[in-house]
Amino acid sequence: MHPQLAADLDRLPDLLEVTRRHAVTFLDGLAKAPVVPDRPAPRAVPLPEEAAGLQAALRDFAARWEPGLSASAGPRYLGFVTGGVTPAALAGDWLTATVDQNAMSSLDATGQHLERETVGWLRDLFGLSDGHHGALVSGATMSNTVGLAIAREWLGERLGVSPAEDGVAALGTVRVLSGSPHSSVAKGLSMLGLGRAALRTVATLPGREAVDPEALERALRETDGPCVVVANAGTVNTVDFDDLRALAALRDRYGFWLHIDAAFGAFAALSPEHAHLVDGLDLADSLCVDLHKWLNVPYDSAVQFTRRRDLQARVFQNAAAYLGPLGEHPDLVHLTPENSRRMRALAAWFTLRAYGRDGHREIVERCVACAHTLGAAVEAVEGLCLLAPVRLNVVCFTLTESPTAERLAALADGLAAEAFLTPTVLAGRPALRAAFSNWRTTQADTRRIAAALERAVRELPRPRG
Repeated sequence: MHPQLAADLDRLPDLLEVTRRHAVTFLDGLAKAPVVPDRPAPRAVPLPEEAAGLQAALRDFAARWEPGLSASAGPRYLGFVTGGVTPAALAGDWLTATVDQNAMSSLDATGQHLERETVGWLRDLFGLSDGHHGALVSGATMSNTVGLAIAREWLGERLGVSPAEDGVAALGTVRVLSGSPHSSVAKGLSMLGLGRAALRTVATLPGREAVDPEALERALRETDGPCVVVANAGTVNTVDFDDLRALAALRDRYGFWLHIDAAFGAFAALSPEHAHLVDGLDLADSLCVDLHKWLNVPYDSAVQFTRRRDLQARVFQNAAAYLGPLGEHPDLVHLTPENSRRMRALAAWFTLRAYGRDGHREIVERCVACAHTLGAAVEAVEGLCLLAPVRLNVVCFTLTESPTAERLAALADGLAAEAFLTPTVLAGRPALRAAFSNWRTTQADTRRIAAALERAVRELPRPRG
């Protein structure tokens, strides 16, 4: 063994304690740290020739890289839809690296048994029936892609072919219909060989991002052969929800595959006041839910569900002498694109076991309350206006005067030390979007963000002319 490896092994308890203290210091500083530091990337250095050990690497990381890291784990990072990491999820993730399991095969099965239990708990959390089977993947993009891959095989089943065996050319022209599809849907169609051009956007209800069921029915009448409908349970800009039961009723009449993108909207099921938004979620043929959003587990983690695990295994089966057979309960290696991945279920298992339904309901309801507080604050600030009602956990707003992408970027830059918001466009209007999903965020944080937003609007240069 290399002498430095041997030395680090001998000192491992002490080195892990040093690392623990460093991590705690970082986390303790989140409340005061600039949310997005204004700092250039450090100068690149060559690969070291000499072994210096873990502690030297930690010192170098702390000096060169850590000062530029955002406070994305903290309470005022409202960009994208980003959760933090609950204490239990952090412990679970640390143990995931510690035990370093291959969770894909029944030949070494404990990891995948734990994942099956975790998926069962998630199914219960979202009010799904036992007809749904699932597996963990890296994020909503991969969850949507897996769902669409199963849908692709279902299309082949309708036509008497198997795209997994015969290739996508055997399907001919494919149509995928959606009202406000997330960008990952088009990306997934590209990766699956169906092509971005297969996606047809259907009219939404007036002033909404929810699909118009009548417009969808007209599109279905005009579509030859079987097709796929991607429904939304929580759109990115305004957290709008399609009428899932109405879409399922259309599915029963027109015979399409119903995929529901519920990346973070599925968590509405935890709140009695908002559970009606996801009424009909269980009717999906396939379903996407992101876990590193509102479940607050580390990047990267999501879950996909489907009622047709047989088709899923047909797509993703991996034949090798060292892998188990498909059987009634296929190994995880046969269910997702990855043959190798860490035991990412452990972080989700820990947070679900530690805080249960009640603890995660409290996170959801607190985030929703904070979003409403910020929404009210936006309405009270001269120069700002909401672009949509605050339905759940996202506040979408713009400038009342000259709302250009450049001025909104300047507004976001003026906020960067206090809060991080991401730009968007809604109905052709540039806007900013604040998404609440971090378990640390409180009303005090929200008031601080609102005050910073008011200052930033005041200090924004007036538009020319």
